[in-house]
Amino acid sequence: MRALVYDPAAEFGVRFDEVDEPRPESSQAVIDVQAAAVNFGELAFTARQLRPGQVFGKDAAGVVARAAADGSGPAVGTRVTSFAGTGGWAERRAVDTADLAVIPDAVDPAAAAAVPAAGVTALQAVRRLGPLLGRRVLITGASGGVGRYAVQLAARAGAHVIASVGRPERGAGLRELGAAEVVSGSTVPDEPVFGVLDNVGGAVLTEAFATLEDGGLALSIGKAAREDTVIDFEQMRMRGGIRRLEPFTVSGPFGRDTGYLIELLSTGSLDPQLGWQGSWQRVHDAVDLLFSRQVQGKAVLTID
Repeated sequence: MRALVYDPAAEFGVRFDEVDEPRPESSQAVIDVQAAAVNFGELAFTARQLRPGQVFGKDAAGVVARAAADGSGPAVGTRVTSFAGTGGWAERRAVDTADLAVIPDAVDPAAAAAVPAAGVTALQAVRRLGPLLGRRVLITGASGGVGRYAVQLAARAGAHVIASVGRPERGAGLRELGAAEVVSGSTVPDEPVFGVLDNVGGAVLTEAFATLEDGGLALSIGKAAREDTVIDFEQMRMRGGIRRLEPFTVSGPFGRDTGYLIELLSTGSLDPQLGWQGSWQRVHDAVDLLFSRQVQGKAVLTID
């Protein structure tokens, strides 16, 4: 079958190849893939995540072609979306049924493919901050896939959301998603915040951490800036109080959280923020636009 694989010598490290059909374990279903999301993190740091020849793709939506042998999960013909470490950018993928969510008839496969990795990351990060009703939350890299979901979910939880973007034009649509404030460049909020969801790293995380109030928590979710973060903890000690900084990673299984987000999608309570959609033949266009910060939200490939 055809798939997009990691090749360090190829443009953006991505090329088409013929690969073996998936060999599912007893708890895995095989999906005929219709759409797959392009995630910045898995492309910017591919060498840390994949071996040459491995198939890209954390997110993929499609139809169950073979149900799990152990009887778990949906039946053949069911529309599903999935979240796993690799294998989504292929004509077919095998995935644990615990990491699947059924797609309602009202939801397009491309929208469903955009949800799992970015949406679940945002959802679990918002939960990690704790109760947010009436609290101020700063979200950096708010124009990206995780950021736009985080803005919506934090606002839904009752937070006063401050969305931080690199350029003013990148803030388009964020107020409509629930942001109470939108700041750009090196601008920081004029009042302390209870929580930070940082998708950028580097100097942005340094500045964001300094905005925390006593008892606040900053989560380092991503490193879009591809810069190391330097924090002067002596300066923070002189301010007094306790502020926490944690590296954040998602934890599986992912099916339940993905299903919750898909349900929000089906009722119009969550916007998938599809910023780009096209054939997987145009994968290099998608990656180029993503790296050059020209995609607002998610980029999705249709498998044809």
